[in-house]
Amino acid sequence: MSEAPAAAERASVGSVTVVGIGADGWDGLDGRARAEFRAAEVLMGGARQLDLLPGAPEVPGERVPWPSPMLPALPGLFEEHRGRRVVVAASGDPMFYGIGTVLVRLLGPEHVRVLPHPSSVSLACARLGWPVEDTEVVSAVGRPLAALNAVLAPGRRVLVLSAGAGTPAAVQALLAERGHGGAEVTVLERLGAPDERIGPPRDGADALNIVAVRCPEGGTVPALATVPGLPDGAYEHDGQLTKREVRAITLARLAPLPGQLLWDVGAGAGSIAIEWMRAHRTCPAIAVESHPERARRIAENASALGVPGLRVVEGRAPGALAGLDAPDAVFIGGGVTVPGMVEACWNALRPGGRLVANAVTVESERAVADARDRFGGDLTRIAISRAAPVGGFTGWRPMMPVTQWTVTR
Repeated sequence: MSEAPAAAERASVGSVTVVGIGADGWDGLDGRARAEFRAAEVLMGGARQLDLLPGAPEVPGERVPWPSPMLPALPGLFEEHRGRRVVVAASGDPMFYGIGTVLVRLLGPEHVRVLPHPSSVSLACARLGWPVEDTEVVSAVGRPLAALNAVLAPGRRVLVLSAGAGTPAAVQALLAERGHGGAEVTVLERLGAPDERIGPPRDGADALNIVAVRCPEGGTVPALATVPGLPDGAYEHDGQLTKREVRAITLARLAPLPGQLLWDVGAGAGSIAIEWMRAHRTCPAIAVESHPERARRIAENASALGVPGLRVVEGRAPGALAGLDAPDAVFIGGGVTVPGMVEACWNALRPGGRLVANAVTVESERAVADARDRFGGDLTRIAISRAAPVGGFTGWRPMMPVTQWTVTR
């Protein structure tokens, strides 16, 4: 998991004030926000936000639009204006998918003061009568829209933060592709402005919009739970798949926690990494797979199941593990018998990290038994049987038993 820069490593760029501004511009700001803009020596922000401010003499500061690309230019940009009173004009709530969070990481929270404006989510919920706390939010700004797949469920209300005028059509296309064509879609354009519009999708929508999706209560699309153990049929695979019941047990032992990073080593279809990420939106994962076709399939499964941010590393472990961010949990689904595999995964774990390895062959069982003798932990034998036809009757068809080694560093 990536960390915010330490104080000594942060850019030495002084302090800034970040002021949120809505589509209603200057008229929608309170006295405190206006005073900050009036007193600024330097005004930074996107061209759209800066254009909402009156010119001199009311707001006389020097205007510096964000360069493109913005992020790598920020340290030098602030250093250039060091010692001057810098105010950043931001869209809505700067701490909600906004520039405020970027500047906190860059400067440290002690050097950033934020005056928020109502976010587009708050305004949209107010217009629609949706409780904010019961509304899912997905951002399509600089992120794959496929993340919407993770939150589509019967009766759910979802707001999609648009990347531009084309997002409403892209949302409709995704809904149709995934079998949710009956969902109610509303586009809210220029919220807070005198010319705001709320209605069904249309050609020529304003680029400043947010898309509301309300899923029907019924429908023919099978609902996928957020807890581990999705149906095996939810994945495209070639047989290299941790089966549903074993997967649920494995994820319980890996214990996904918000913000923690998983390595899924020998990922197969990627099911462990995918369900780790579905457990909480802040859980990142890296799937390591040596087979090119399987690596491609992992990315497709991740997109279809709403976690397109899954990082897929194509390569053979343990060599492919070098240079990866240190994990909080590791699952070895394949390759536990490879020399140095267990040692590499164990040594990479953060303190308190969990390592789980599943074995289905005599050789891999021997490997996890030896690992337990060296590193501790416990062994569990998992035996699953599923009902299947036996002639005109029904009997139990056993799956291959799995020996699971679990250890905490």
